[in-house]
Amino acid sequence: MLITRASEYAILSLILLSSAQKPMDSDTLSKELAISKSFLAKILQSLARANILKSYKGVNGGFALEIDPKDINMLEVMSCVEGKAPTVFECAPSEKDCPSGKAAICSIWPFLHKLQGKIDLFLAELSLADILED
Repeated sequence: MLITRASEYAILSLILLSSAQKPMDSDTLSKELAISKSFLAKILQSLARANILKSYKGVNGGFALEIDPKDINMLEVMSCVEGKAPTVFECAPSEKDCPSGKAAICSIWPFLHKLQGKIDLFLAELSLADILED
């Protein structure tokens, strides 16, 4: 599946953090977005490890954008929180990686591979700033 809840929650969190005047903690974010605090905390930590968010410790701690929204692309965000690049279908990325060994004769693999390439390019070019403008 291309957009899981983790990706959706990551994007929603980034949208909310982009307009925050100060760092927001995971408790506040989870309440604002009606998302499980523990699940959201894992997502936010992944984004912080990828240097998309900055994590602040302490009483007034929380998370804030580390980089400008125009420099945050959705392919990176989704790959970060999913632990792998988002895919259209669970299909091998190349013929040689096909678990069945039949990619060369698979009638749908070339189409899925081409579609995946277009989606990857779209997500790589789509920034948080683009989403905020819509």
